[in-house]
Amino acid sequence: MSAVTTGWPAPRPGAAPLPAELEAAVSLLRNRADASLTELIEFAAVPSVSAQSAHAPDMARAAGWLVARMERAGLQNVGLWPTAGHPAVYGAWLGAPGAPTALVYGHYDVQPPEPLERWSTPPFTPTVIGERVYGRGVSDDKGPLLLTVQAADALLSATGALPLNVKFLFEGEEEVGSAHLPALVAQRAAELQADFVISADGGMWSAEFPSLTVSGRGLAALEFSVHGPARDLHSGRHGGALHNPLHAAAALVASLHDDHGRVAIQGFYDGVQELSAEQRAGLTRLPFSDAEYVAQTGAPAAYGEAGYSTLERQWHRPTVEVNGLWGGYTGEGSKTVLPAEAHVKLTCRLVPGQHPETIAALLAEHLRTHTPPGVRLELRPSDHAAGPYALPDGHLLRVTAGQVLHELYGTAPVEVGMGGSIPILETFRDVLGLDTVLFSFAVGDENIHAPDEFFRIPRLYEGQEAWLRLWWALGHADG
Repeated sequence: MSAVTTGWPAPRPGAAPLPAELEAAVSLLRNRADASLTELIEFAAVPSVSAQSAHAPDMARAAGWLVARMERAGLQNVGLWPTAGHPAVYGAWLGAPGAPTALVYGHYDVQPPEPLERWSTPPFTPTVIGERVYGRGVSDDKGPLLLTVQAADALLSATGALPLNVKFLFEGEEEVGSAHLPALVAQRAAELQADFVISADGGMWSAEFPSLTVSGRGLAALEFSVHGPARDLHSGRHGGALHNPLHAAAALVASLHDDHGRVAIQGFYDGVQELSAEQRAGLTRLPFSDAEYVAQTGAPAAYGEAGYSTLERQWHRPTVEVNGLWGGYTGEGSKTVLPAEAHVKLTCRLVPGQHPETIAALLAEHLRTHTPPGVRLELRPSDHAAGPYALPDGHLLRVTAGQVLHELYGTAPVEVGMGGSIPILETFRDVLGLDTVLFSFAVGDENIHAPDEFFRIPRLYEGQEAWLRLWWALGHADG
């Protein structure tokens, strides 16, 4: 499949010149611009939906596609690493003795595309419109992942070497909580030893100026059902005599927050640290407005925990969210039924000081305590969990990545948090003892996890150059 690009982006005003070795690689990438986009279209056309068993063959096909591309790039020891679920893909280039070693992380699985009727173009027929390519997974995470392999290919083709040792680990279960990756990392710890981790997953805050994500929230999840009568009943015959499970489920959901948007679960905020006055003031200096945010999301107004700004709530405050609530009759027309059961899916976003297991237990206890009479509560714990993460102040990765973005864009990046979760960051820290910088060139407004997901084509090329600059800077850093 051929693709038409918008061309290699012009250098940003104030961008720093490239070392000669990198200029040769960037020149090669500039000539390969059409091919780079065509590869992304081909990769994203594979419906690698990890959450749906029907797509297991597609998951295998995507992993095989990635193996073949990494081999063509000149990487070594490329292959599949089996897990109890979908396999991870590994490859390395270790030809820089004495230089540091980077572990590059990303994921090749994607979110389910539903609701299909909300897509303007078919989700697995990637479509170029202007400076964007539309399709499921192009932003999260196939575009940002693929450009790292393309960058390595160009530098190896142009110079025969990388400025540091690089190991690549691309998983196939990030979108379902990375349940099997911690065991794989522990099993393969010796092979994964490195000095630091660079994540191709994550995303920048804005396309208008550079940003560096230095923290991410954690995740805890729980599902519950409320059971009433043994079967659906006539609402006229039995309404008012039995508790309606949907009413009870709605009451439980309402009990999770107080009237000011604060989570009402006892002990939920234990260990949560308040931001310093300096940190809060720093957030106010970011080019952000509630009005623009609301216009972007299409919501009537911003809402959340009282006493905190929207950015504080998104990045630095924990939450409880209802992801689904259903039961009874939902078809066309009316059906006068008192349903036998109702179902709810919940997730919590966590901040430093909170632990997924503790929060899940507190949430379960709250639901048990607040279950009204006349119904039975059924709890279903989830293995979809992640701890919160923050890159330490002054860390080599934090400083160097910031300098590289400054070199590329001609302006210093703003440091931001991430409201979402990347489960493997906790594993890299706890099992391998490694810190991670999020160095993705996706942008938060690219309809990630939603219909009409897209990736800005110029950022494919900007990302390629940025990764080359980052590897070069880390490979030549003192200490």
